Amino acid sequence: MKTAALTQTLSSQATWPLHGVAQTQIIELEAQAALPTHTLMQRAGFATAQLALAIAPHAQQIWIACGPGNNGGDGLEAAIHLHAWGKHPIVTWLGQEGHAPADAQQAWRRAKHAGVTFAEHAPEHFDLAIDALLGIGAQRAPEGVMAQWLHVMQSNCAPLLCLDIPTGLVADTGEWLGQPLSHSTRGQPQRHTLSLLTLKPGLFTADGQDAAGQVWFNHLGVDVGTIPTAWLQQNQAPPAPRIQNSHKGSFGDVAVMGGAPGMSGAAVLAAVAALHGGAGRVFVGLLDSEAKHAITATHPSLMVRSPTALDLHTATVVCGCGGGDAIRPLLPNVLSSSLCLVLDADALNAIARDTSLQELLKKRSTRHKPTILTPHPLEAARLLNCSVKDIQKNRIHAAQQLANTFQSVVVLKGSGSIVASPNHAPIINASGNALLATAGTGDVLAGLIGAYIARSEDPFSGTYQAVYMHGHIATKWPNDAPALDAALLAASVR
Repeated sequence: MKTAALTQTLSSQATWPLHGVAQTQIIELEAQAALPTHTLMQRAGFATAQLALAIAPHAQQIWIACGPGNNGGDGLEAAIHLHAWGKHPIVTWLGQEGHAPADAQQAWRRAKHAGVTFAEHAPEHFDLAIDALLGIGAQRAPEGVMAQWLHVMQSNCAPLLCLDIPTGLVADTGEWLGQPLSHSTRGQPQRHTLSLLTLKPGLFTADGQDAAGQVWFNHLGVDVGTIPTAWLQQNQAPPAPRIQNSHKGSFGDVAVMGGAPGMSGAAVLAAVAALHGGAGRVFVGLLDSEAKHAITATHPSLMVRSPTALDLHTATVVCGCGGGDAIRPLLPNVLSSSLCLVLDADALNAIARDTSLQELLKKRSTRHKPTILTPHPLEAARLLNCSVKDIQKNRIHAAQQLANTFQSVVVLKGSGSIVASPNHAPIINASGNALLATAGTGDVLAGLIGAYIARSEDPFSGTYQAVYMHGHIATKWPNDAPALDAALLAASVR
């Protein structure tokens, strides 16, 4: 039986809707009610078998580790097709006859009737492993035999295909409950995940990208009309060319405020990124007055000023990069006067410690003055008065909580950065990689966001476009190029 849908890579379109577990379960129930019995599981099994052949065409012995529920049933259906196509699937099944869900029970009977090989233990050799152990509803770490099988899969060099969600990953959040993921890819299996019916948010943030590897999608022929939990920003169109009859005033001013003694480089990185990101003019309100002449000589296109000399009423202000404790006295005026404001780093830390500054921040939205916050997880934890673990446990919720609390656009940085707003569904950014895990890249992002929103009518749109472009540079960075540091990143913005 062929599925009505094709398995797709996510590069085929710019944005993808993401649906959480509760939404997906409702969608699944509605589809099952509208289709003949067992249809969805058969479609899932066929899609899995097809993808298995695509990612490991020469594989002969294929180990399919099946859990006791419907995720295991999907794996059993895949085994039936692989067996019919001349492969040698070996199934280890944690279910029990008479105790499995009805669909999984039927899939087990079909697999037995088709002559699929069943085993009690993991095979000593396999060319491909399929993880069909736990589905999207799992909220606990794998234990016992299941944990042992996962260890065998993940310590073997054979490719690994995870069915719907990698076992050990929380589908809604990207929290990893399994054995620690290796920091090195050497000797690790090539990982793939086939997400079925809907795409799940946890595949793309926190530990999701490392756990899932290459994500594929098959909607199983079901038309999903439900409003998504979030969106995945996979790629975007290049910016429109500038019209010839324009001048520097056509593209907005950015004023960067920061750079305390010993940290002037952070402000310069933000300013250079803003300039290369398309701002018409970039001013630097430098807290370290002694560094002014050196910066002017090195970057003559930047206009260095005293922080108090900046025109906050007309420029897009980027505040906090390398600000240290010296940024705190300037914040009341910055929060009250800036027309459009990007708050980063030490500005966020100061606000987290001062409730009066928090009240000024909240009032900005009532005065129709857009604000963008760009915290990393520790800064987000300080703003929400919780732990970094709390933030990382549910990054989408944390980003949305920050956005709602401070009535601002929020960029929660990290693997799968989240862009949230009180008025939009969150966006998970799919660009970027671990090359960005170095000092100064956050300053570059803040400056780039300043440039994008300086010429954008929609701060939310300008922000997620800047976040995508920031990551895109790292994604496309050549292997034979110099190591991507923050200065190269700022200079490479286009």
